[in-house]
Amino acid sequence: MAARPTIHDVAKAAGVSVATVSKAINGRHGVAPATLSHVMSVVEELGYASSLVATSMRRRQTNVIGVLVAEFEPFAVQLLQGVSAALQNTQYDVLAYAGSVSAGEHAGWERRSLSRLGGTLIDGAIIVTPTTTPAHATVPIVAVDPHAGPQGTSTVSVHNHDGAHAAVAHLIGLGHRRIGHLRGRTDLESALQREAGYRRALAESGIPFDPALVVDGGYRAADSTAGAHRLLDLADRPTAVFAANDLSAIEMMRVAAERGVHVPQDLSVVGFDDVPEAASHDPQLTTVRQPLHEMGMIAVRVLLAMLDEGSQEDVRLPAELVVRASTAPLAR
Repeated sequence: MAARPTIHDVAKAAGVSVATVSKAINGRHGVAPATLSHVMSVVEELGYASSLVATSMRRRQTNVIGVLVAEFEPFAVQLLQGVSAALQNTQYDVLAYAGSVSAGEHAGWERRSLSRLGGTLIDGAIIVTPTTTPAHATVPIVAVDPHAGPQGTSTVSVHNHDGAHAAVAHLIGLGHRRIGHLRGRTDLESALQREAGYRRALAESGIPFDPALVVDGGYRAADSTAGAHRLLDLADRPTAVFAANDLSAIEMMRVAAERGVHVPQDLSVVGFDDVPEAASHDPQLTTVRQPLHEMGMIAVRVLLAMLDEGSQEDVRLPAELVVRASTAPLAR
């Protein structure tokens, strides 16, 4: 592997001092325009990049926004695309960091991630579904879909309760009364709000709540398998299922197909999020759309305002029901 060019290599190739190169690449005064142009052309030609850590120590600024996620699953990837789009034509680069993919205990992954990156590699952070929001972070933070709701920092989320209510009301409107709920992780505010919306829709229609129809699903496909089987094992099994996210809903459909239960003829299924897999699945998944791309862009706007003005903001967006092929009227 070829050695990385150093600032000394640039100075030698440009025929100037190391001090002049340093001034040029750091935007300091004292370099003639012609010399600046010449030095920067050599920098580009050699592919020289100064150390981000060293630069941040000098400037106390890196011009890098960190996006911290637990893992790179579809929800996080969609948000990241929105963040990247919002940072186009700005002075900022983006650093994506997964905090809980390595082996070991992952509780508090956001604190560890911030301690590694904050103040040295990034100027601010967008944290996706943090379990906790660090109280004394070294950089400004925007939490997207925080586990416990707003807790002293800027947040971006959707109306989870209303979105879930719309999903279940849709199933009720199709004639379903035995509606299961494959719920998300009970430590997440979003999951609790979605279950509350499910219960509210039942209550408003005079449908008694049946605890046997609510099973744990987590937010991962693998965590939903057992719950999907439990719902289909019931003697009076549901005719419809509202899953807390799309990955769980898709797993619900997979398990149903495995057992000879046809969607939507025998079982209607609704998810939440509207990740790309929802539209590409066969049958296409009815779901509640979170505007994930827009949420990523808004998170950038809020974070840049925090960096510029020290302001704080909580943004909550509407969730939209998207009806596709995985739901149908109850067969009489």
